Amino acid sequence: MKLAALILTLATLAFPQKPNSLTPREAADGWLLLFDGQTTFGWTQDGEGRWRVQDGVLVGEGGNGWLRTNAQFADYLLKCEFRTGGSALPFGVGTQTKVSGGRWHAYEVSASNAGFVVTLNGKRIAGGKEAPGVVGAIGLAVTDGNKVEFRSIRLKPLGLTPIFDGKSLTGWRKVERPNTKEPPVWSVQNGAIHVEKGPGQLETERQWTDFVLQLDIRTNPRDAQHHPNSGVFFRGVPGVFWSGYEAQIRNEYAENDREKPVDFGTGAIYRNQAARKIVANDGEFFTMTVVARGRRLCTFVNGWPVVDWEDPNPEGQDVRKKQAKLTGGVFSLQAHDPTTNLDFKNIRVAALPGAETAK
Repeated sequence: MKLAALILTLATLAFPQKPNSLTPREAADGWLLLFDGQTTFGWTQDGEGRWRVQDGVLVGEGGNGWLRTNAQFADYLLKCEFRTGGSALPFGVGTQTKVSGGRWHAYEVSASNAGFVVTLNGKRIAGGKEAPGVVGAIGLAVTDGNKVEFRSIRLKPLGLTPIFDGKSLTGWRKVERPNTKEPPVWSVQNGAIHVEKGPGQLETERQWTDFVLQLDIRTNPRDAQHHPNSGVFFRGVPGVFWSGYEAQIRNEYAENDREKPVDFGTGAIYRNQAARKIVANDGEFFTMTVVARGRRLCTFVNGWPVVDWEDPNPEGQDVRKKQAKLTGGVFSLQAHDPTTNLDFKNIRVAALPGAETAK
């Protein structure tokens, strides 16, 4: 009985109960689901290989080629499961490790400035140093026409640093709209930045260009019909009201259908790209992730990919004038209107290599 229980425990640790999903704990810890189990959203194909989704599995076959994420990362922990009919490992990790075909294998990569480690079914198979400052996509390979299948592809960004100490507004400053009748009230309550009323914004003193940003957010509605409206601005011009790109916060949807967001929806790049669906609920903390690298902006809500957008506009400083702002700027939390009532906590960020950070 003890041996059977141990085997069951190990199997549970290796593979989640439901493929292509995150547990609430994983979502709160910042894990991202790179494959939603239904589409190739967030991925781009390179080479001759053919990729499709079948029964919750990402299938690659045909000629040699790659499927890569549009979002780019630097330090991370990557986990996935794969199955192949051949014996070659379907990743470019410089290893000749053989795998048995026809069954699922657990694969894990840890990458940071300290180096990388690759494990297969819990056993280390590769590792080494890599040049510091490396940033790039996650790629899946199909080689020599051999069929390969993937599922439960998830990644946790590493190296994020808190920019809110949970006790004070140190490192942040208020920016108020002139002639506002009810300026927002910012405070720190129970380890979170709490805001009521508005309009207004609270912005960072520091600036970032390319980054991974994660934070926990809770909208506090006054009744079932109230869906507090807010946003997280990034690459904003310091001191300029509601500037830069806005990752929208609004958990409202139409016709009882989460795939019909109201006012672009939570995780949207406001005015530019709507969320694919509403993932979060009012009155509950959810985790939002923003990955910005040049023109490519990707967002995740509770780890689920909601936006993958590349800004096609000419470069400039004013996003509202349809200009792509590629230079650094501040993060801002938005107080939208007199009905605003939100909490923000666990705000952390990692600058992607090559990004400019204010002194």
